[in-house]
Amino acid sequence: MMSVDSNAASVARECPSATLRLRTDKAALANNYAALDRMSAGASGAARAGAAIKADCYGLGVAQCLPTLKSAGARDFWVAHWQEVPNVLEHVPPQEVSVLHGVTSAEEARFAIATGVRPVINSLQQAAVWNAAGGGLCDVMVDTGINRLGLRPEEVSDPIVQSLKVEVLLSHLACADENSAMNGQQLTDFLSVRGAISHREASLANSAGIALGADYAFDITRPGLALYGGVPRPEFEGVISQVAFPEAAIIQKRMLKAGEGVGYNAAFIAPADMPVGVVSLGYADGIARSWQSGKSAAFTYGDARLPMLGKISMDMIVIDLGEAPDLDEGDWVQLPYHLPDAAQQSGLSQYELLTNLGRRFAA
Repeated sequence: MMSVDSNAASVARECPSATLRLRTDKAALANNYAALDRMSAGASGAARAGAAIKADCYGLGVAQCLPTLKSAGARDFWVAHWQEVPNVLEHVPPQEVSVLHGVTSAEEARFAIATGVRPVINSLQQAAVWNAAGGGLCDVMVDTGINRLGLRPEEVSDPIVQSLKVEVLLSHLACADENSAMNGQQLTDFLSVRGAISHREASLANSAGIALGADYAFDITRPGLALYGGVPRPEFEGVISQVAFPEAAIIQKRMLKAGEGVGYNAAFIAPADMPVGVVSLGYADGIARSWQSGKSAAFTYGDARLPMLGKISMDMIVIDLGEAPDLDEGDWVQLPYHLPDAAQQSGLSQYELLTNLGRRFAA
């Protein structure tokens, strides 16, 4: 008799092709990394770009993105959770990986030591946990004003912190996407802390921080959003390219008659007879109903614009095929996902647009 596991494996092999897919432009990803690395180095060439790969490479998939980033030259990687580590270590060596949330328990500390992945120490308590487990190389986060994780600057002088073997000293900018006075204040505070603890390298700038200039670059920058097509500041326009391209298949074509409604609450009423298609994509896949807030949301097929009609459902969106009446069931349409434009259309942040993409997309 076939076991449950072997039967499940057989079913998975025979499963039909998906009706939605996420095309990842790996060349664009590599070019984005190269551009951010050049901007990080600046005229001095002293700094390099790493890569934030938390949240499954911002929703685009570690397996899809990490080999490309590695080939492009990245050798410093950050995740948030320890549970992200096993997938990452399939692609890069442990000494290149840091876990931003640090060690909150002896169990996490033992796992860090066993794998060779560095924790980012964020508090006196975490420093105590790390030392009690045997310690070793770690990174240290100092909070210079964002008031999330991190040691307070005055805590850096504590003997337990001074006893740490610090590879990278980090802080995180709160307002780098704005021309805020807080950026300069955080830089000043980070510089004052930098001399207070022994460390090999320093890192302050996130994606937006890279555009603030060489003073913020230190040894390593930590781009995330911009790697994957985000444009957090005007300096990145024309430099950063779109990476994520959601596409969906038409699963039914039908003809609406004048006066008929579409979807929940009949939110759209056909003004005349019109061809429409149903695509297998919805809010369960990260396409929130807020996409329709501007009343101009549309898919595309080549140069044809295919407006969304009615309310977005969990798994389905109805689209107007008026500009492409020859489209039929099985044909693929694209959802415009240039992140700055999509953010304006949907009211979601560029970060949310990436990380909210669901798990049903085929690569």
